[in-house]
Amino acid sequence: MNSYRHSVVLDEDKCTGCTTCIRRCPTEAIRILNGKADIDTDRCIDCGECIRICPHKAKKAMCSKFEHYTHYKWKVALPAPALFGQFNGLEDIDDVLQGLIDIGFDEVYEVAKAAEQVTAYTRLYLKTDHIKKPVISSACPVISRLISLRFPYLKDNILPIMPPMEIAAMSAKQKAIREHPELKPEEIGVFFISPCAAKVSYIRNGYSGFKSNVDVVISMSDIYFLLLSAMKRGNPPTVGSQTGMIGIGWASSGGEATALLNDNYLSADGIENCIQVLETIENGNIPPQLEFVELNACIGGCVGGVMTIENPFIAKTRLQTVRRYLPVSRNFLSPEMNFVPPEFVTDDMPEYKPITRLSDSMGESMRMMSQIQQLKEALPGIDCGACGSPTCRAFAEDTVRGLVKGDRCCVVLQNAEKKTEAKADEGN
Repeated sequence: MNSYRHSVVLDEDKCTGCTTCIRRCPTEAIRILNGKADIDTDRCIDCGECIRICPHKAKKAMCSKFEHYTHYKWKVALPAPALFGQFNGLEDIDDVLQGLIDIGFDEVYEVAKAAEQVTAYTRLYLKTDHIKKPVISSACPVISRLISLRFPYLKDNILPIMPPMEIAAMSAKQKAIREHPELKPEEIGVFFISPCAAKVSYIRNGYSGFKSNVDVVISMSDIYFLLLSAMKRGNPPTVGSQTGMIGIGWASSGGEATALLNDNYLSADGIENCIQVLETIENGNIPPQLEFVELNACIGGCVGGVMTIENPFIAKTRLQTVRRYLPVSRNFLSPEMNFVPPEFVTDDMPEYKPITRLSDSMGESMRMMSQIQQLKEALPGIDCGACGSPTCRAFAEDTVRGLVKGDRCCVVLQNAEKKTEAKADEGN
């Protein structure tokens, strides 16, 4: 039984059964069954691609509403760096931080601050002997889950440092407990303002038995309008940003990698491009000097998440303007620091969960593979998706697995009807 709690769900009332989503899902996790899209929870990586391209808005991300959590006595906001790229004409990050206070948060802890810490610790980690390279960033949960499903040999390449969101949540909660001893830990709520659905799933599931320090996830698109109204009041900021160019740069593709001050890196964005990079690494066809790989499932990086408001390229341009007047970083390590703190390191790497295994028996798997190949050769090979499966190969596999009936290919049926009509004409 699948125990992974997903954040991407289907609104059946809006779904028309079109095949747009099945052709674009990078893991072939969607089928059209009984006229509606059906999401295979074992294959879904919560990349949000189906949300982005569905013409009927039938896919959505499950998120919480800020106003539903009044029981917390102390509420801490964790704004992702991508939030600062959503506002037109923003010159000072402090205006956004003050806006979060004005709409009801008691404190703000920037994820960008934790990102600068992760950057510094990653530099140390890359100098460690006997680590497996290239090191793959652990910041994007889509990539981590994708590796667990399709690239098991790359599991040890994942950076074993917790992502900035998690470090920020842990630090924010510790700070609140330390400064407010009158409060119980359960009375302190940490709210992450997320640009994407995958981070919602990460917080729900974590890695193995690890439980996230984030209590509530709020969509960036939901909080945007509340913030916009509060920021128009023009209240003078009472809180100040604690991050620099490096932290804000994490919002865009390449920001994490370039901050390492190392030329031996690769960065890619867009889930299809990321899959190609992972395949290349797995095949060993990479430059030997490559040390670090940053992969972002969303185009443009986190600014391209499905729960943002602004076009990712416009948001990236806005962030460049905001970063212009910031220091490089406000979170450098002290010179004597030469190790990664154990509380920031995680041993809970993704477990391999094969999604392509046909059977636990090798003999049965070989028999099914032969059947799939035979059926595939009888299909037209045009990958039209009319059968409800994304490709002819997927349809053949679905048929052999017993998930669908083998007579659903409309092209084969149409050709058979034409042959029958031709024979009937010949008989006449």
